[in-house]
Amino acid sequence: MLKITPLGGLGEIGLNLMVFEYGETLFIVDAGLMFPEDYMLGVDIVIPDISYLKEKKVVSGIILTHSHEDHIGALPYLLKKIKAPVFGTPYTLGIVQHKLEEHFTLSSTDLHEINPGSMLKIGPFELEFISVSHSTVDGVGIAIQTPIGCIIHTGDFKINHNSTDGIVTDVNKFAMYGEKGVLALLSDSTNVEKEGYTISDQDVGETLEKIISKSQGRVIVALFASNVSRIQQIIDIAAKKGKKIIFNGRSIEFTIQIAKEHGHINIPEGIEIRLNQINTYPNNEIILVTTGSQGEPMSALARIATGSHKYIKIEKKDTFVLSSKFIPGNEKAITNIINTLYRHGADVIYENISDIHVSGHAFQEELKLMIKLTKPKFFIPIHGEYRHLVHHARLAEQVGISKDRIIIAENGQIIEFDKNGGKLSGSVPTGRVFVDGKGIGDVGRSVISERRILSEYGLVIVNIAFDEETGVVIHGPEIISRGFVFLTETGHLLEEAQCVVLDIIEEVGFDTPGRIDIIRAKLQKALKQFFNFAIKRRPIIIPVIIEV
Repeated sequence: MLKITPLGGLGEIGLNLMVFEYGETLFIVDAGLMFPEDYMLGVDIVIPDISYLKEKKVVSGIILTHSHEDHIGALPYLLKKIKAPVFGTPYTLGIVQHKLEEHFTLSSTDLHEINPGSMLKIGPFELEFISVSHSTVDGVGIAIQTPIGCIIHTGDFKINHNSTDGIVTDVNKFAMYGEKGVLALLSDSTNVEKEGYTISDQDVGETLEKIISKSQGRVIVALFASNVSRIQQIIDIAAKKGKKIIFNGRSIEFTIQIAKEHGHINIPEGIEIRLNQINTYPNNEIILVTTGSQGEPMSALARIATGSHKYIKIEKKDTFVLSSKFIPGNEKAITNIINTLYRHGADVIYENISDIHVSGHAFQEELKLMIKLTKPKFFIPIHGEYRHLVHHARLAEQVGISKDRIIIAENGQIIEFDKNGGKLSGSVPTGRVFVDGKGIGDVGRSVISERRILSEYGLVIVNIAFDEETGVVIHGPEIISRGFVFLTETGHLLEEAQCVVLDIIEEVGFDTPGRIDIIRAKLQKALKQFFNFAIKRRPIIIPVIIEV
């Protein structure tokens, strides 16, 4: 019996991790992270719960479809819990090596290169890797031959016949498997709500060239560091127009280093200069490529906007190009930067007003084409929020997949295939693990809830010291508040709170067993009720009680 179990990536954007099992053999496709949502205060990143994998004796392999964080970002954390060989294309492994070095797990990890067209045998599974076009290079889909039938996992893809990096989705290979017979298609759902086709990379390149040609000053392009083909387009435009190019930002510089090593970026001699040389050339000869297209507060773009960048001060003829989409949740931060740049007299061009970004995920017509090419008996939408999965299922119905052969699964649900077909069958533990600094999983929902309360209502600390022999108060009650009220404006409120504390101390007699614990509990309850009644706020109450 074949089991396919998503531990992340279904019902959400990010956290992609899919488990394939047959008998005693188990392997994983991708190990991604997601960035924290607004309510996850203080959390750095989120990774999938891999409790289910830790129960297994052996993981035979981890297959990486491409190098984006939502597909490889959890790998260092995963490898600290389980040992398994890792398979990826050369560029993807180049990015992975750097991540593993940062986590001190590279030396203990077994990395293996794969390429489009290459085959890999894992127990009863035989995998062939298929080239796909995406917003980074070296992406692959996977044809997985199993004893039950062939499973196609598209990875993240779009169908682009005019790719500037020469990497196109191998529609012929997908069609070949469709002719042979595909049991199930697992297809990327991210852009299923977009009608038509994705615009071509060439169109974006032409738009960028027009912008750069018209600009009378410097051109600053902010983009995703992983978008290697877009970086190469800008390099080619710089060379064609006789301009100098500067790369600013650790992630961009690292991406270029890895991409150059694997032949995905070529920088003609003499056009790249260092950031500290920016003022030695005329402004209209400068193109700066940087990070910060999502409004990240410490990015180079944010520092330029706020005037805190060491080398770059905004000038009136500067043109800023945000060559990326607005990721949901980042809109406010991005628009703040755009407004700030305009206030300084710069011109700003972004996706809403010009075609300067193309998605790496297939639109509706491309998704339909993938289904038609592979002709699957069963269809399973993956990679997307629940509404994306539902829309993709409806799209599959439009091209002839019957409703009873479409399986909409969520994280943790087991999809089983046998000779009689496929169905949902039970579930396994899954969820989200919060990474906060060096802590992995030690911040749970209760801690997040406390942080939310602290952020909304603040903190009140009550300091009291008793004489151990007599039980008399020798210090306090001293009430300290943070993020709650201004002491000078509402001193009477805290004075009244002190009276509440003294009443409780008097109520609990000196000879009462467990007196300190009783006072602490009563203080928390009484002060919560008092503040809620007095000013409709519910701060966290922390009594600090000692006996001396």
